[in-house]
Amino acid sequence: MSSRSSTLRLFASKPFMRFARRFGISDAELWQAVQEDYDADLGSGVFKFRLARQGEGTSGGARAIVAMKVGLRVVLMFGFEKKDMANIKSDELRAFRKAARVYLGYSEEEMTAIVRQKSLAEIAKPSSGKGERHGKSV
Repeated sequence: MSSRSSTLRLFASKPFMRFARRFGISDAELWQAVQEDYDADLGSGVFKFRLARQGEGTSGGARAIVAMKVGLRVVLMFGFEKKDMANIKSDELRAFRKAARVYLGYSEEEMTAIVRQKSLAEIAKPSSGKGERHGKSV
């Protein structure tokens, strides 16, 4: 799915970034994960992706709940480890669908403004195959 990466922008909520730091996944690994096929289409622009921890398979890893407009934008909204949580609840899914409608309805300029306000972080596309681990500045 390399065609997604040419204009694709990747964003993350603050709670997702805290999760990513704890889980130990790099920006490059996040980019790689959203280039793969999604695990489930949860409707209304909400998708579930598998996140693997290096050295472990995807079954022992984590999941990311994202808002996605294919080829344009991915917003990493929520992450959880399978060992801590089997899946999201129906009321949580409704909330994610509502958030996805908002995130995916913004223009590119509005998304840039949201990043400037630090309401979302934009994750830069890595220039090489190896990524830096999340630092304190994220």
